[in-house]
Amino acid sequence: MATERKSTTGKKRKNKKQSWVYRHSLGLLIAVIAFLVSIGAVFAFVFIPYSGSEGRSEWIFIPKGSTAAAVKDSMKTNLGSSMGTRVYMIWKLMGGNTDTSQGAYKVSSGQSALNISRRIALGRQTPVEVRFNGTRTMEQLSRRIASQLQCTPEEFLEACYEVLPDSGFDRPNFPAAFIPDSYEFYWSSTPANVVTRLLDYRNKFWTDERRSKAKSLGLTPTEVATVASIVEEETAKTDEKPKVARLYLNRIAKGIKLQADPTVKFASGDFSLRRITGKHLAIESPYNTYRIKGLPPGPIRVAAGATIDAVLNAPDHDYIYMCAKEDFSGYHNFAKDYATHQANARRYQAELNRRQIH
Repeated sequence: MATERKSTTGKKRKNKKQSWVYRHSLGLLIAVIAFLVSIGAVFAFVFIPYSGSEGRSEWIFIPKGSTAAAVKDSMKTNLGSSMGTRVYMIWKLMGGNTDTSQGAYKVSSGQSALNISRRIALGRQTPVEVRFNGTRTMEQLSRRIASQLQCTPEEFLEACYEVLPDSGFDRPNFPAAFIPDSYEFYWSSTPANVVTRLLDYRNKFWTDERRSKAKSLGLTPTEVATVASIVEEETAKTDEKPKVARLYLNRIAKGIKLQADPTVKFASGDFSLRRITGKHLAIESPYNTYRIKGLPPGPIRVAAGATIDAVLNAPDHDYIYMCAKEDFSGYHNFAKDYATHQANARRYQAELNRRQIH
């Protein structure tokens, strides 16, 4: 009997020990699972990548003076509520502040919340592309620049007045300080920095070879840009620009008034004009080349580098007159004498009347 009681007691102790081990093992397993779940949740929170709509990239813009609430709204609006909230929370945990983070950030599909937040917290902006082709006036140029960067048109113009005169540009010649192209800037770049960099690019464009060609024409780089601006307004046909350029160079060399219709349009301030009449030719303006001799005070648009090269490399010919072709193809009839030019002009005028273009 004593042996049986001892055996029974031993079994109870063994079962109790096994139960304790089981309970603690189960508790440990639950703790491990909970830990792994937590790790998984953290991993998902931090590392699951952003998936843009149809794989598109999005931009987050943080203007100067933004509040943290505005940053959060921008993130949620552009990245979606869930991803935006996630990025904002990590950004805040990293000590993100709006002063350091102001700028523009491109978020591409596949980037993790941690990566996005870190870049923004450190102020590692994505450069934005800036273009300004086909601008006629400095006001138009300033609006184009301001629409792509964090500045106002007035701030850009003010920067031009601060930077350009020290490089020899007066107000009428400001357009000659720029070459249309595709540029990269940080969205938060100061206007002065933008103007300085664009001027540096223009100065690099004017190589010793180009300056030498301008000198052989008896022109400064700014004067070449002025001729190029007239050429661009006269024709949109790339293959015709060198021919048009030489015509104006011939007139300059002979001391003949340029009598360029685009300069009259510029003087009038009405760029929608399709027909230049006597009242327009009578406009008193230093830009009216029917009244003044030589070049106008400055370019009538921001001329492209390719057009400047068309002027510098214009092929020789003897034409001094041109008139739009009556077929409205965009090309011109050229003439060496006034009688031929008059005949060309009459055909064009007749077609204008037939089409009732006033």
